[in-house]
Amino acid sequence: MKLLFVHQNFPGQFPHLAPAMKARGHDVLAMTDQKNQRPSPIGVVKYKTPEAMTCSQSLALSYADHVERGLLAARGARALRDRHGYTPDVIFGHSGWGETLFLREIWPDAKLLVYAELLYRTRGQDVGFDAEMTRDLDWARFSTTARNAHLAMGILQCDAALSPTRYQADSFPAELQSKITVIHDGIDTGVMAPDPAASFTLPNGRVLRAGDEVLTYVSRSLEPYRGFHVFMRALPEVMAARPDAQVVLIGGDGVSYGGKPQDADSWKAKLLAETEGRIDLDRVHFLGRVSYSDYRRVIQIGRVHCYLTYPFVLSWSLTEAMSAGAYIVGSDTEPVRELIRDGENGRLVPFFDVPALSAALIRGLSGADRQADALRRAARQTILDGYDLHRISLPRLIDWVESFAPAGDPAVTAAG
Repeated sequence: MKLLFVHQNFPGQFPHLAPAMKARGHDVLAMTDQKNQRPSPIGVVKYKTPEAMTCSQSLALSYADHVERGLLAARGARALRDRHGYTPDVIFGHSGWGETLFLREIWPDAKLLVYAELLYRTRGQDVGFDAEMTRDLDWARFSTTARNAHLAMGILQCDAALSPTRYQADSFPAELQSKITVIHDGIDTGVMAPDPAASFTLPNGRVLRAGDEVLTYVSRSLEPYRGFHVFMRALPEVMAARPDAQVVLIGGDGVSYGGKPQDADSWKAKLLAETEGRIDLDRVHFLGRVSYSDYRRVIQIGRVHCYLTYPFVLSWSLTEAMSAGAYIVGSDTEPVRELIRDGENGRLVPFFDVPALSAALIRGLSGADRQADALRRAARQTILDGYDLHRISLPRLIDWVESFAPAGDPAVTAAG
């Protein structure tokens, strides 16, 4: 079959699926934003990058922005159809940026699949979860309602949808969930695996090795959505109790979700000012954003890995840390509970309970938790049993996409 992937930052969620489909004999192409310079495992075509939008009513700005991107993607699709005679059998696109909104009008006979990452809710998820960060709760709820418009349209238009976790699928209303299949993107458990010989050289030249007293924290950006403020507030007690512990943080200084602090350039600057004089900065190492190989080694050397999140999209870093056999101290929030069971494959603490987090981190770093080795093994086994890329996720993803191929497709037949 002819299969078109659509993602403004391709390969995005499709780095394994797209080349696997090509290897099975399908005619595979991707469409992406013209500014996207990420290496692609398959051929790509690019649509024009949307210009910055202006709108007199700010509640409409999100929808206007996504509609504009959808329009430009549709124009690119029309050029593929009219100039090159391209007509896909199946389109698989991420609905988050509006790119799939008008593709049905260009190719009405194609099956349209969407990656349904999350539908925002005004209650029960991130909105209003953290009172400290909520400035105007009513406005936050208005904005959340407005930004759902293109996401709901994406599900209404599609033939079927995919979510990586049950929590994310359940964010959509019950009347739409019948369209959604839950299959995780998959974790390469051979790459992200325990390594007792792992080591990492810090910027100051110090070498940390697996088995050292190292506390790790990873987030795309150091921000409240991923509990950065809670983690930093736990550090004074942790570092006082564990004078030899080294703390290694990976993440950028910007914001991926939510907003910037009003009284500082970044959340990192704000929390460093708040904890000034109470943590030993010689033992706290901010690495910024790093290569995947460095990230993997940091996870592998950690004695304790801390993962905190609002009720929101689950980070790949948690599943990868579990795959590496990390001792996880996580937030007792719904997306984390889908993977971590307290006392079975990790430890959970209430998101806002700083003393409880400090105590859990100290216990893990000190070696006082006699279940630590069992928790590490169980964390990895959880990923092996349910999230392994090559044995579980990728075969399921392939089967799901191929189930929408035209009847009697010779490529599917030949691929077995």
